[in-house]
Amino acid sequence: MSISERIGLVLKIINYNLKIVFGNKFIYFLLAAVIFYLIIVAVFLFSNNTPDTADMYNSLLFPGVLILFYPIIYNIQNDKDSRMLEIIFGIPNYRYKVYLVRFGITLLFLLGLLIILAWVAVFSITDLQVAEIVYQLMYPLVFLACMSLLFATLLHNGNSAAVIMVIIGLLFWFLSNPLEKSKWNLFINPFKIPSEINSIIWDKTISQNRIILSICIIISLLWSLINLQRREKFV
Repeated sequence: MSISERIGLVLKIINYNLKIVFGNKFIYFLLAAVIFYLIIVAVFLFSNNTPDTADMYNSLLFPGVLILFYPIIYNIQNDKDSRMLEIIFGIPNYRYKVYLVRFGITLLFLLGLLIILAWVAVFSITDLQVAEIVYQLMYPLVFLACMSLLFATLLHNGNSAAVIMVIIGLLFWFLSNPLEKSKWNLFINPFKIPSEINSIIWDKTISQNRIILSICIIISLLWSLINLQRREKFV
């Protein structure tokens, strides 16, 4: 097979998986995320206070979660409903490539959309460190994506995984205030430095938080891949 044929085959595979990942009800989650963000931008635009990077970091978190929610959690469920799961799991090692490609496509889409949304704020209301804010956002969002994939492979049901992730998300959200200055806070805002904490100590706290999230991301992703080896539990 020539290089051009290989490239064409890869593009066809990506195109097919794009339709799978962003099909069905994904458009509703995408619209909800964009509308929610535009409402927040409009509120800031007509308010007397100019939002800073810390405010926009929080404003971009929820749209990011909405964008990830459907394509990650219902990935396996949609294949099961369309009777594609038997085919995917019937080919040795194919399942890993399929779900890793879809997972990567979802994260790339999230990254691109976050950049676009951040630039919307730059052009409309305030100056932002777009690259830095998107980079920091990817830590909690990728963590939630890996956890969603993990529960999808553990429970084999999109609705059950969605309920579990909503509970986990709400739990982390409720704990965000008590753990505001802690490295264990999933939704810690790296741009909101507490007045009573030294900037060096705060930077160390953020670094430790990102290391913890990175370790959890790796463990969750590897655990998900191990679960995908157990074909009999899915089909």
